[in-house]
Amino acid sequence: MSDFILARVSQTLANEHSLETLVRQLLEMLELVTRMESTYLTRIDFDAQRQHIMYAHNSSEMQIPEGFSVPWNDSLCKRALDDRCIFSNDVAERWRSCLAAQDLGIATFFSIPVRLTDGSLFGTLCATSRARQPYNIEGEQVMNLFANLISHYVEKETLVQQLRAANVALEMHSYTDELTGLPNRRSLFKHLAAQFSQAREQQRSVLLIFIDLDDFKAINDRFGHPCGDSFLIQIGERLAARVRSGDIVGRLGGDEFLIVGPGPDSADQQEYIAALRQALAGIYFLGEHRINYPGASFGVIEADPWQIDVELALRAADEAMYQDKQSRRQGHFFHID
Repeated sequence: MSDFILARVSQTLANEHSLETLVRQLLEMLELVTRMESTYLTRIDFDAQRQHIMYAHNSSEMQIPEGFSVPWNDSLCKRALDDRCIFSNDVAERWRSCLAAQDLGIATFFSIPVRLTDGSLFGTLCATSRARQPYNIEGEQVMNLFANLISHYVEKETLVQQLRAANVALEMHSYTDELTGLPNRRSLFKHLAAQFSQAREQQRSVLLIFIDLDDFKAINDRFGHPCGDSFLIQIGERLAARVRSGDIVGRLGGDEFLIVGPGPDSADQQEYIAALRQALAGIYFLGEHRINYPGASFGVIEADPWQIDVELALRAADEAMYQDKQSRRQGHFFHID
């Protein structure tokens, strides 16, 4: 293998590349070594039984289009693999039944399988020409080297994608209440900070609705924790179905929920709170039991982000909830059946 190619490969690998950037540089080098008109990387979709051209480098009249696909069983690469033939400069004679090769006028064909660590076939690294080119050992060596490099990069990118997906899932999990599926306390505080920042920019208030479930302990004690959990889940579902677009509802913990959103005008706010109260009252089915729940205590404030911070706003909403609990007519759930 020439020192020039080795130097270019080393320079290419010294920099961090995506699979596409790496492959495009390798295809250019491959054209110099093999003296072929077109060099390209394919990927095989075994579910669809098709071979796709991922990236191609065309230096002459022959044009292998990226995105082009052929049935895998009809492809030149499949025939070459079946025959265990990596090179032919008599394609028209050797594989007469390959219509794609005939249409492109391929006379010389170099193909190396790209296999992953587990031995599975990812695709092929190919070089083609309309002219008859002689076989050269350097071309085979370079193609094998490049196929291995591509295989490692494919697995690296796959791993990176899996790690990113896992991180996203982990982050989502860390911001989600396991029982209700609603945003948890951590997520609510993050959203509160964002709401206060936006409210300062837009010169508006922030609406906080602190909700405490009256008699939740009694429900838990009488019917057991599974029924208590079912009650919390249903509360979360009712709140999520009733909040305004743009508001966020989450579970602070225990029997406490919080709704956060832009501060509305007074008339809208009263109607909104009334609708939320009504949504939480009524019949709940808890396993084999059915209860009529009179509703929860609400602490509602419109926080001025220029006057108070998130912590003070939450404290004010909590105090408003406690006053509501004390002042409104207390009702206790009753068991129906």
